Amino acid sequence: MTIRRLSESLVNRIAAGEVIERPAAAVKELVENAIDAGATRISVVLREGGQALIQVADNGRGMSRDELLLAVERHATSKLPDDDLWNIQSFGFRGEALPSIGSVSRMTIMSRVRGGFEAWEIRIEGGEVSAPRPASLAEGTHIEVCDLFFATPARLKFLKTTRTEGDYAFEVVERLAMANPHIDFTWQEDDKRAIRFAVEQQGVLSEDPLSQEGALRHRLSDALGAEFMENAAPITMERNDIRLTGFAGLPTMHKATARHQYLFVNGRPVRDRVLLSAVRGAYGDVLPSGRHPAAVLFLSVPPREVDVNVHPAKTEVRFRDTALVRGLIVMGIREALRDAGQFTASTLAPQAFQMLQAEGSAALQPTSYAGFAEHRAGQAPAAWANMLSSVPPSARAVAAAPSPASQPFGRLGAAVAQVHGTFIIAQTEDSLIIVDQHAAHERIVYEKMKQALAANGVSRQILLIPDVVEMEQAAAERLLERASEFAELGLVIEDFGKGALVVREVPALLGKVDIKALLRDLAEELAEYGSSNRLKDRLEEICSTMACHGSVRSGRALNVEEMNALLRQMEQTPNSAQCNHGRPTYVELQKTDLEKLFDRR
Repeated sequence: MTIRRLSESLVNRIAAGEVIERPAAAVKELVENAIDAGATRISVVLREGGQALIQVADNGRGMSRDELLLAVERHATSKLPDDDLWNIQSFGFRGEALPSIGSVSRMTIMSRVRGGFEAWEIRIEGGEVSAPRPASLAEGTHIEVCDLFFATPARLKFLKTTRTEGDYAFEVVERLAMANPHIDFTWQEDDKRAIRFAVEQQGVLSEDPLSQEGALRHRLSDALGAEFMENAAPITMERNDIRLTGFAGLPTMHKATARHQYLFVNGRPVRDRVLLSAVRGAYGDVLPSGRHPAAVLFLSVPPREVDVNVHPAKTEVRFRDTALVRGLIVMGIREALRDAGQFTASTLAPQAFQMLQAEGSAALQPTSYAGFAEHRAGQAPAAWANMLSSVPPSARAVAAAPSPASQPFGRLGAAVAQVHGTFIIAQTEDSLIIVDQHAAHERIVYEKMKQALAANGVSRQILLIPDVVEMEQAAAERLLERASEFAELGLVIEDFGKGALVVREVPALLGKVDIKALLRDLAEELAEYGSSNRLKDRLEEICSTMACHGSVRSGRALNVEEMNALLRQMEQTPNSAQCNHGRPTYVELQKTDLEKLFDRR
């Protein structure tokens, strides 16, 4: 067949397939253009999941008549003044969004240059551009996209339901709103109530916006809810001109999916495998299996240290120093959780309170007002009566001890009783704390083992017969480049010719281990993420198992001194709000919760 040049309209449709795969992608491109234009107010309207209508209006700097014509040409942009792809300071830079959207829809653009005397309008239908004509518009730019994918009907078959596509589009706007707390966003979908992410002001009569940190906290509270902000630890860390800020959700506020992880690089929302892997590694030993943390992370990276031109959709990035970025995230999250102290998620107390209410009401449901009055007069719910009856006499006597307020007890208060040989009841000035003694001691032992490993190194087991492992040459080279790091963890490897390694020593903790499988896993992680924590994670798993078997067991009776000693150790141990398997070690019930339980409030 003869080679021929593709038509301009077909080229635009092919490009649209890469950039605009669904309505949410069109929303993302249009809103990012508005942000790049310096807008302080952005409005988004959606109809039928974006297939019937996408409308984005802003109060940005606008475009002149000639700029409108250039804006709908491929690879025409105002965002690369010096053609330097390593110094990108804006969301857009490829010059593909508007022509791609216009090639598969009926699009109208109205714009007025800030300070200009007239507005102009241009229309694009299936790639065909009309001549500009005067329009009526007060400020900024107003874009309407109708009948998306009418020119490529095959694309419609791959869209999901209207509701799902609308949810995807809203998530795009929500993420951009989180990254830009000083911009006012409004979202309107079909006949639903409008959602607004407003810019919070300093005071009722003040027009000065909040500080950057205050504005971000207010915006995240609007987007994610007050519950997240109440159960998240602030992050601030910097290394080699790379700055990490944001909030790490407490481990006890874990989620079923990774949807609640919001990652931003230089203000750009991304779904990057390296960053997601780093978040997963940071929470490695404080989450239950199969659960995911909630986090909002903002990375500020010098433009020349990150490549955002990996994919036309610009949702993936590539870092010059992947290991540095990954280590910064892991350390930043872990330090934030450590500095957060002993607090567990505030959602645990209401859950416990509801369970106690349900159990108590089921066991003691009044059949008349007289019965209810008797209950109010002092008869405790059955759940609490059973609990108190199980307290051994020696522990019950502790209840008569002086108030914790007059004694030098810490954050977790003073031990009052042990229940069912498993739970320690402690009292503070304004709360009651229930501790799972096994889970708490398990974390304490585990952290001590990790500290010992860090201080004294990993004990090695010399192999009587060195093990030779053959693999692809590239995989072997990746492992040899990190040989010194592996040696610090007790794994000693050497080159043994093309595509082969010899293993001379292994960590003694591993015992009998499949060396070949371990090396292949390490090589795969290095290829995928540029770094690997597989060996370290394996050692920590073994420490976790040993800690579980070496900690105070459920059913063991503890005296008051032992219980208080355990509480004091918890206060000094990192991550002691969760056991090694991610379960909470304690629940705190405020005095107000207890008063509600007994109808005193």
